[in-house]
Amino acid sequence: MKFMRSIPAKLFGLFLIAGFFLSGTIPPNLQKEIDKLNADTVLAHGDWGFCVMTADSGKLIALHNMQKSLIPASTLKILTTGAALGLLGPDYKYETKLEYDGVFDSLSGVLKGNLYIHGSGDPTFNSERFNRDDTISLFQSLPFRLRKKGIKKIEGNIIGDASCFSDNPIPDGWTWSDIGQYYGAGTCGLTYSDNSVSLYFDSNKGDSCILTHTIPVLENVIYRSDVTSDSKKDEALVYGAPFGNTYYVHGSIPAAKKDFEVKASNPDPAYQCAKDFYDEVITNGISISGKPTTVRRMQIVNEKISVKRKVLSIIYSPKLSAIVEQTNIHSDNTYAEQLLRTLGFLKGDGGTTEAGIDVVKNYWKSLGVKLDGLYMTDGCGLSRSNGITTLIQASILQKISNQKWYSSFLNSLPVAGKSGSMTSLCKGTLAENNLQAKTGYINRARGYVGYVKTKSGKLLCFSLLANNYTCTPTEMKKKLEKILVAMAEIE
Repeated sequence: MKFMRSIPAKLFGLFLIAGFFLSGTIPPNLQKEIDKLNADTVLAHGDWGFCVMTADSGKLIALHNMQKSLIPASTLKILTTGAALGLLGPDYKYETKLEYDGVFDSLSGVLKGNLYIHGSGDPTFNSERFNRDDTISLFQSLPFRLRKKGIKKIEGNIIGDASCFSDNPIPDGWTWSDIGQYYGAGTCGLTYSDNSVSLYFDSNKGDSCILTHTIPVLENVIYRSDVTSDSKKDEALVYGAPFGNTYYVHGSIPAAKKDFEVKASNPDPAYQCAKDFYDEVITNGISISGKPTTVRRMQIVNEKISVKRKVLSIIYSPKLSAIVEQTNIHSDNTYAEQLLRTLGFLKGDGGTTEAGIDVVKNYWKSLGVKLDGLYMTDGCGLSRSNGITTLIQASILQKISNQKWYSSFLNSLPVAGKSGSMTSLCKGTLAENNLQAKTGYINRARGYVGYVKTKSGKLLCFSLLANNYTCTPTEMKKKLEKILVAMAEIE
């Protein structure tokens, strides 16, 4: 049979025993594209995998190296976001609490104690993805909640409490060149403003660039820059460790620019939240005798931290379905890692990456997905230590398609030719406005994982991954696009 060309006899027997079987001969046009990519010299030193099955029964339609573990890049996010929807539900909301210790005298309006901003891992807290330009942000409205409670003076500190997650924000396997960038900001139990900071450069004078200011303004943090203006795009990289006070900025940006933005990770989001809240409270006429700080900073110097607190107000996040949509559409690493640690905190052994991974794996196992070949070291796919098979990813998508929250997950996937990272793909084909996929890209790794309907309206689940190709990322995207289109053209 024709499909046997893509299936070693030993492997063919293995997946038959495992309960997987082809529904028939691989459709000719799809087989043609599989053969072309398999013979392409750009993968002579690399590898690729492909698995497509029906959503209703899980019957295999086509495959190539479906049991080979490959680097998934951001396609790994489907494991995290899917498990979050399954375990917490689309309507789940995070709660960030304003709490106080000590005594509040409602007659005088004096709070004799500390005010806490107690995080629960909400990735949307003062996030630019949910802030609107035509109104004040939710964060800026918080001092009004204090005034409504009658608070006029705080005789204590403003304390950021991020203790629901472990202090180490960075998963294993992230590189030094990633963790200083905004997309490598990592996690925080009190996430604030996407855990990022914007650096602004002027490149108006020759090749030199001047770092003029940052937003927000960071206390006791120094940026040492040797950035030049000999590039046509942003090629500046920021290097520095979490909770550090010296960051280095190297690379280049375009010439003749004023206030050119370079986004970086914030070394201490919880402290920045406490400080900015402190400033907002004073601006709104409430006096404070103390200082901004965090639970972590207080623990370092052995300051007393009260566990007996009263709740003043609760800030609710958007629904989880909206958070997952932002995570997958924008491939937001910080959002994905926050979701992973949330699962560890609520459903596992604590707010750590490792606990979250255990919860995610156990969830998919509970739905009957065999995870042989899965190596998971983070929740977003930034680590090159991650490995997964296309069979696992297609199987997970097949399970998701039969869940009551399937529509919430599907709505989070970019649409071919229309949205997110799929905007430029498959235009003018049957896949346009039909195929929906989570994309993934890091150096020498690209993939697409999602759903597509055939000409007859049959829903298919697929995973397509390629690693260590020798062509450009754009060229590989075009090669993989042909397989995506061929799936939509199946009769």
